[in-house]
Amino acid sequence: MIDSVRVVGTGRAGGAIAGRLRQRGLRVDAGRDPAADADLVVLAVPDGAIADVARAVEVGPWVAHVSGATSLSALDPHERRFCVHPLQTLTRDRGPEQLDGAWAAITFETDEAGDAARWLAESLGLRAFPLADADKPLYHAGAAMASNFLVTLQRSAARLLEESGAPPEALVPLMQRTIENGFVLTGPIARGDWSTVEAHLRALQQRAPDLVPLYRALAEATRQ
Repeated sequence: MIDSVRVVGTGRAGGAIAGRLRQRGLRVDAGRDPAADADLVVLAVPDGAIADVARAVEVGPWVAHVSGATSLSALDPHERRFCVHPLQTLTRDRGPEQLDGAWAAITFETDEAGDAARWLAESLGLRAFPLADADKPLYHAGAAMASNFLVTLQRSAARLLEESGAPPEALVPLMQRTIENGFVLTGPIARGDWSTVEAHLRALQQRAPDLVPLYRALAEATRQ
């Protein structure tokens, strides 16, 4: 039974996690010091710091990290360990509610650890699914493409609208509706209208030549 949690890390993930667990009535201690008397220690620190922070935690309580790409081996020497990765983009400007409706990858090595991982995911309001430790880098690459590269695409597209005198904020409803429509492909490539694609490339070459390689790569991936 987990009644108390120590959340190590005060960033975007750590703040949302600590806030949600407090809402659930748990005793939560949050900060940067890994030493604490708690049933569970959650490491919400940068990936490169997980191993060092884990070694600073006294062996005994459950220890978990929330990295989507890092192996459970980073939690050595702890054997009571697991990972819960909220599959969501988080910001300091919002609270625990940003976890609502999100999924979570859980990675564990024993049935007991699986139960603990599912408990944490459900306590955070996340929909858990199991993920093998060896598959974490591939999984996280997909997550990064869907979230981080979406930012890159929006900024690149917004730049082209600004260059053409159109309001870049007009892209937001278009992007939202694409999601609502289940990512059904429309536009010139879906229609096989390659003359329009070539016109795009000519315009980019004249006005934003640095975006030509990006457009070509995305067009080829979309064509396939």
